[in-house]
Amino acid sequence: MDFTFQNISIIACTLLTGLSAGLCFTWSNTITIGIGNLENYGYLSAFQQMNRTILNLTFFSVFFGPFFLGLINLYVFKNASNSLVWALLLATIIYFFGVVLVTIFGNVPLNEILDETDLISTSAEDLKTLRNTFEVKWNRLHLIRTISSTSSFLLLLLALLARK
Repeated sequence: MDFTFQNISIIACTLLTGLSAGLCFTWSNTITIGIGNLENYGYLSAFQQMNRTILNLTFFSVFFGPFFLGLINLYVFKNASNSLVWALLLATIIYFFGVVLVTIFGNVPLNEILDETDLISTSAEDLKTLRNTFEVKWNRLHLIRTISSTSSFLLLLLALLARK
């Protein structure tokens, strides 16, 4: 394989999308299930800490990278076969709407509500209400992200195969 800009951009996009899909899958499969077994304060506190910890350069690169590299790939492969262009286009659209926008307009506002809550001084009844408001909505939105990122990853794998 040649180390051309085209090859590097499609491989990087596929890798970052795979990492994002893996993160979403693992979060859905283990983290939310595991902390879901905690009592209300423990659950909300653990989620609050994870939300604060995940906001770092590595996460932002993995999270936003597939979208921006998807746009780059659409440009650099604009004259490629229809199947390759369609796979890249669908992967980018699905990732943007199902991961980026769902996160920004769905999960992040829920995370901000949780982050702004002083859990130590919140009553047990208010903790229960907060958890009931947060948990089901957040998990439902996250399922959309998991399916979307995995679908985008699959489309990028198919795009790589279409290049042959």
